[in-house]
Amino acid sequence: MSIISNSLKRIKPSPTIAVTQKARELRAAGKDVIGLGAGEPDFDTPDNIKNAAIKAIRDGDTKYTAVDGTPALKKAIVEKFKRENNLDFSTEQITVGTGGKQVLYNAFMATLNKGDEVIIPAPFWVSYPDMVLLAGGKPKIVKCDEKDGFKLTAKKLQKAISKKTKWLIINSPSNPTGTGYTKDEIENLAKVLTKNKKIYILSDDIYEHVKYDNFNFFTIAQMSKLKDRTLTMNGVSKSYAMTGWRIGYAAGPKNIIKAIGKIQSQSTSNPSSISQAAAVEALNGPQDFIQERANAFKERRDFVVKSLNNIRGISCLTPNGAFYVFPSCKSLLNKKTKLKTDTDFVQKLLEKENVAVVQGSAFGLEGYFRISYATSMENLQKAMQRIKSFCENLD
Repeated sequence: MSIISNSLKRIKPSPTIAVTQKARELRAAGKDVIGLGAGEPDFDTPDNIKNAAIKAIRDGDTKYTAVDGTPALKKAIVEKFKRENNLDFSTEQITVGTGGKQVLYNAFMATLNKGDEVIIPAPFWVSYPDMVLLAGGKPKIVKCDEKDGFKLTAKKLQKAISKKTKWLIINSPSNPTGTGYTKDEIENLAKVLTKNKKIYILSDDIYEHVKYDNFNFFTIAQMSKLKDRTLTMNGVSKSYAMTGWRIGYAAGPKNIIKAIGKIQSQSTSNPSSISQAAAVEALNGPQDFIQERANAFKERRDFVVKSLNNIRGISCLTPNGAFYVFPSCKSLLNKKTKLKTDTDFVQKLLEKENVAVVQGSAFGLEGYFRISYATSMENLQKAMQRIKSFCENLD
């Protein structure tokens, strides 16, 4: 009899974390590896946020807090939603977790029964399906076309809905594609969801502030008819360069928020008191650096997209958010190149040119690969040269 549970056997380790770890190991072995796999801003946490954490330590703010967030942080989150999204929540509708990933995991554990379906548009963030599986649910993957910007259409949503559908996940701007849903696109999805009143919506807004080209961010909870069925997840990791601080949060219906708190009370309990104090300052403090950093990301995006589209066999859409691109390598997968899959492509790229990227199939769509451009321009320039050399010397 195996000691490992059957539920754990249904899932796999995170491919993005695996790629990042492989790059670290190769560097430690002396290889000149450029890692483009990590979804982590290369900027530092702003000093005012660091200082708030230092003050919390010196003030002795080092004890347990309320399980699902301090009153000060919940208040800051309520004010953030009102200020930036024109959404009204009470503090009882807010939960704080150890990163956005825990918030999502808790939500599924708290709401899914065996056989409940969760509609997941592909390409998707790698952890969504495995979280659903661990919670006993069934991921229902809906492949989205490149011609639609890799976004779910109302027609495809309607077709995917069944009597067992409990949740729909929307991630905008998206990991891995960087594409964002416009207000019109959200409204079209909302028309379908308004008719299907038993479906809840999980809106992953973690890249809300990383956007370009005058893209107007719009979250589905702003559709008043759907607010009471929407759990809106966000956090400080991407916008404030606080990945290691591990603070995510969500707003939604009180019964779901209470259930999430119950799960958290029997797992991690409260997030770090110091990180919560820092997150209060992040949300309440100066915000001007966010746009400055988005401008830097845009410069990198423009360079990477242009470079990729100048490589024979590669094509790449221009994303309007996040810090990823999702180029196609389909035309390079053939007998002549001896590459059968996108996994072959990324493995050979790492082996031949020491560039680490993630295969599109890890995100649910074969024939693509994801690049994170959250690294220096110097690294990106070297990486683009190496990818070009690799692709144009395959035959």
